[in-house]
Amino acid sequence: MDHSKHTAHVKQIAKRLGFDFCGISKAGFLEQEAPRLEKWLKENKHGEMHYMENYFDKRLDPRLLVDGAQSVVSLLYNYYPSQQQRPDAPKISKYAYGEDYHEVIREKLNEFLSLLREEIGDVHGRAFVDSAPVLDKAWAARSGLGWIGKNSNLINKNQGSFFFIAELIIDLPLDTDGPVPDYCGTCTRCMDACPTEAITEPFVVDGSKCISYLTIELKDQIPESFKGKMDNWAFGCDVCQDVCPWNRFSKPHHESQFESKNGLLDLSGEQWHEMSETLFSTLFRNSAVKRTKYKGLKRNLDFLKVR
Repeated sequence: MDHSKHTAHVKQIAKRLGFDFCGISKAGFLEQEAPRLEKWLKENKHGEMHYMENYFDKRLDPRLLVDGAQSVVSLLYNYYPSQQQRPDAPKISKYAYGEDYHEVIREKLNEFLSLLREEIGDVHGRAFVDSAPVLDKAWAARSGLGWIGKNSNLINKNQGSFFFIAELIIDLPLDTDGPVPDYCGTCTRCMDACPTEAITEPFVVDGSKCISYLTIELKDQIPESFKGKMDNWAFGCDVCQDVCPWNRFSKPHHESQFESKNGLLDLSGEQWHEMSETLFSTLFRNSAVKRTKYKGLKRNLDFLKVR
């Protein structure tokens, strides 16, 4: 079996499908991440994201997700936009400007597996894009696509951190890529800028304090203690990425499905706060924002009104 030839096929397919970076790791147990994850969960830094407590072993070992798994193929797909929202508008994360990335990238991953089978033969595996118990950032770092920054995001030296991370866990042995050094150095801009002080120490994010958690994952009312600290974010938060020096290298994406539609970026603050359920359904029909539903987004917008 020609591992190098198969590895070249994998990298070529990734490029053909529009992925910006592709790295490969040997499937195995994530020894360093295990105690970190256990500590994070015990300290309740996952808030009400109780699903994080499930499948602990599977999160740490992809061989429990795919029988006979040999390789983890990590992929990065750029979502950095060429345009931004109006400055007076309640903010949503850049990844939510266009169509739901789960659907867009899952389709590419399924095509990836089909092409692999056409070119190599009987390859078994599964595709993941933020959709199963996989520590995607850990695998991307292990495969050399970047390092985990102090804000817990994967940072690529060439292009920053505005990427979706996806994986193929397959039973095909491949040549692996090694990790890269941590280039954060003494910089603490992400920690200093976090409006809710969610980055409690370098490389540790208290999820229960994160604006992304508060506006998306939290189903109850946002605690009163966060009034005046939301920095006008209505869905998600990009602060720790926006201030990261490495994101000066970010380049606009080339994915038409990630372009905003229906005048989303032109909505004024007043139009956001007066948004009807009908307009919500039109704007976010195929968007990640639909996760909050109209009721959730309205809760967030109403919370922002109180300074």
